[in-house]
Amino acid sequence: MLVVMKHNASDDDILAVVEVIKDLGYDARPIPGGQRTAVGLIGNDGRVDSARLEGMPGVLEVIAVTQPYKQVSREWREEDTIVTLANGTTFGGSDIAVMAGPCAVEGEGQILDVAHRLRESGATVLRGGAFKPRTSPYSFQGMGVEGLELLALARDATGMAIVTEAVDPETIDLVAEYADIIQIGARNMQNYVLLRRAGRLGKPVLLKRGMSATIDELLLAAEYILAEGNEQVILCERGVRSFDTHTRNLLDLTAIPVVQALSHLPIVADPSHGTGIRAKVIPMARAAVAAGADGLIVEVHPDPPRAMSDGAQSLYPDQFGELMTQIKVIATAIGRTVLGLPAAIGVSAAQIPADRSPRAEFPASASVESPGDLQQTRPPTSTSGALQLSP
Repeated sequence: MLVVMKHNASDDDILAVVEVIKDLGYDARPIPGGQRTAVGLIGNDGRVDSARLEGMPGVLEVIAVTQPYKQVSREWREEDTIVTLANGTTFGGSDIAVMAGPCAVEGEGQILDVAHRLRESGATVLRGGAFKPRTSPYSFQGMGVEGLELLALARDATGMAIVTEAVDPETIDLVAEYADIIQIGARNMQNYVLLRRAGRLGKPVLLKRGMSATIDELLLAAEYILAEGNEQVILCERGVRSFDTHTRNLLDLTAIPVVQALSHLPIVADPSHGTGIRAKVIPMARAAVAAGADGLIVEVHPDPPRAMSDGAQSLYPDQFGELMTQIKVIATAIGRTVLGLPAAIGVSAAQIPADRSPRAEFPASASVESPGDLQQTRPPTSTSGALQLSP
């Protein structure tokens, strides 16, 4: 239930509504808005007598929230939520933010090299896995704490924010110490203990849609985070499981406008996991921006054939530069702007140290996890700034 206050309601009026809601045995959450404030009633089962609230000073109306997800719903908050990071990157509104980087942190040289090149192309957030939930127990599981330290080093060197995955409640606090955004992956979308913990930590959360999850299930998962008091949630469409085997997943771009109609939370797209095939990433990134995505998360590796995970879906850095050029054209056409960072800071690319990587322990063939891995070749890179539509 939502108590909408009049535009001239005083602070005392709002406080009185909060006290009555608490007296009824529920939690109250004020929701400031551009025109007026509302007070959300949390924990009710739909049988609250609204008459007591409707007659109070400063109250305009009392609205029943009909969706099973309450705080995530546009019925609860009409205005878009804007998630802002320490480096100025925003998700939501008219800007489009791009997160990019390798599937996994493999070494100091690798992560610093790719971070500098991504920043030069316009990415503002560096992605990279330190803890990796893998389908096979024999696949590379990530560098752990050392990987987090290397991500922090790359942030200091480039000014990029970092997003990395928390795989369980035992390590999420550690991830939160380093990350600007905590990622909850598709496999953990309905790990409710992890979701609640992410909510209590209060840091921005990137919540990926599960591979078999409906849109309502995604929004209900987000509700767990908001219910703990954390409204800094970014939803992610990363592809769902399909009967077709030509791509790794089916990137459900219809989810973008559907979610934006149902929820005030920003939503980004992951064309890398959504396709699993390098040659399909740029076309689907273009399509996601055209569909209204508030951002992208893209896998980029300096040497994809040697990547320790997801090499087949990782772009080369120069391909990522082409992607950025193309989506800027589309963003401009629909009245939006692709974010970038100010002038370069930190160490130069020439100062990047030699790679210290555990790659030798894991053969390159271990990273093959999606259809068409061995058939993907590096296409020629366009030198033109014009939008080129590849098949």
